[in-house]
Amino acid sequence: MTASQVASSAEPFFLKIGAGQRFCLFHPPHGPCRGAVLYVPPFAEEMNRSRRIAALQARALAALGYGVLQLDLYGCGDSSGDFGDARWDIWKEDLAAGARWLDERLGQPLLLWGLRLGALLALDYARTAQHPVKTLILWQPVLSGSAYLTQFLRLRTVGALLAEGASGHTGTAALRASLQAGETLEISGYDLAPELAAAIDALAPLEDFTPDCPVHWFEALGMTGQGASPGVSPGTARASAAWLQRQVDLTLHQVHCPPFWTTPEITISPAWLAATSTALQEHGDGH
Repeated sequence: MTASQVASSAEPFFLKIGAGQRFCLFHPPHGPCRGAVLYVPPFAEEMNRSRRIAALQARALAALGYGVLQLDLYGCGDSSGDFGDARWDIWKEDLAAGARWLDERLGQPLLLWGLRLGALLALDYARTAQHPVKTLILWQPVLSGSAYLTQFLRLRTVGALLAEGASGHTGTAALRASLQAGETLEISGYDLAPELAAAIDALAPLEDFTPDCPVHWFEALGMTGQGASPGVSPGTARASAAWLQRQVDLTLHQVHCPPFWTTPEITISPAWLAATSTALQEHGDGH
């Protein structure tokens, strides 16, 4: 099957959830079905920058026999609602609806595939999921919801600094205070509601999760002027060591590639795609 044939086989549809609907793209498995994969996208602009590589990976997994559902969460992409109305619990309900749809369509073991903050969302959802998660695929997971929120808020402080000079600079502590006072903040074109910010801020750090299913964790190793970087970050090393100490069935895949979720231009990493496909081809659905 050619790449164009694989692309054309994807099925777009709207999944009704509550009073609204979520835009979905389903990639049916080619040949006997090996499992059902639910993609959990990253946050805000990282989602847009990763759309292309996520679509390519979904097609590749479908070619390996996995049914893959890409779902735009509430307030994101082409789904119902505004980003400012998005809530963490609504997003978990979206995942539950996607899992139900996959179970009705395929009746196969569920694999959750989360990117960046979507990896934390996948882990948080998996703890109470009605459909047991057989395998977790984590792409460059965020290590801490609180640290990630701070990083996101800095986008506004940098914008204020550029627009107004140093005198107009507002620190992240002041922005957090505004959120805690109930104010919605506009950050890089996204309205961040205080309820969503509080939920992200309160998330347990990655190392405190204890997944009870096999985990494939993919971590990007950047390139330096002297060649490949020496290894994963201290935070990644600490979190993965904590999981292994608690006997989590973890495989950490280190891939040399650019941070495609942050690059201004759309970036594709064949090595990253190949590593993910190889892992699932070799290890199946975790059994």
